[in-house]
Amino acid sequence: MNRNDHPPKGQEPGLFMYKYKYVDRETRYFHAHRGIEMLYIYSGYGEIMVENQTYPIQDHTLVLFQPYQLHRVMVPPAPGRSYIRTNLTFDPGFMEHYLSAFPFLEKFFRNMWKGSLPNPVLYDMNDTRIPDLLEELQHYTDHSAADNEEHTGLLILQLIMLLQTEVYGVPAEDNPIQSRGGSHVQRITEWLDEHYKEPFSLEALAAGLHLSPYHISHLFKQYAGITLSEYLMQRRVREACILLANTGKPIGEIAVEVGNLSPSYFSQMFKKNKGISPEKYRSSIH
Repeated sequence: MNRNDHPPKGQEPGLFMYKYKYVDRETRYFHAHRGIEMLYIYSGYGEIMVENQTYPIQDHTLVLFQPYQLHRVMVPPAPGRSYIRTNLTFDPGFMEHYLSAFPFLEKFFRNMWKGSLPNPVLYDMNDTRIPDLLEELQHYTDHSAADNEEHTGLLILQLIMLLQTEVYGVPAEDNPIQSRGGSHVQRITEWLDEHYKEPFSLEALAAGLHLSPYHISHLFKQYAGITLSEYLMQRRVREACILLANTGKPIGEIAVEVGNLSPSYFSQMFKKNKGISPEKYRSSIH
């Protein structure tokens, strides 16, 4: 297991990084990476920027970074204070085996992995079981026994379940009243994920799902919290991030691949979503 301060460049699927309660007087970095990262801050002062939003750092803060999500951590030196944190970064695919028996938890995790988190920065986490689970996780990552991977997976499963039920307050089962609309939204997102490389047509989407265009737009906004255009932009940008991080393809080629877009429009869309140009994003990947 890799316990470096930051995930290594060229991180391969399946790799895992865990570093427990490490201390610095200050930290400044700006990057994105390929795994889900959970950053638990026991003590610190400064700010964290996730995409284009800035959040203050407080003691006992939990931060969730999605794959390829640009973030900046700025912790200036403070008299009598240290920056103490635990960092867990893992390939989301590592958890698929453990989640297969828990469909509602798997749905929550997939949203945490590929969807839109309502709030990536969570405060006052010392009253939850998260610090205890992180301490227990340290016990298994400190040893190389063959069965430790299973214990590690089960502990991360507990962390995800805790986030679902206690931190974000998502019900363990879908609300039957909401499930009909939710199932339509799932079908819409699946269609968009399948066709995002093509020029978007609301009429084609409506015909494919046998729903009215107005109903689709209204329903998606109601349940997903964003418009179809916003989701499509996020989907294209997410795919572009993967290509920027893992290939040497030119920007123009990536623009065509993620939606048959012109390089100028693609760069404008990318910067609007990420806050920086595709070129700067590529150089920030770790």
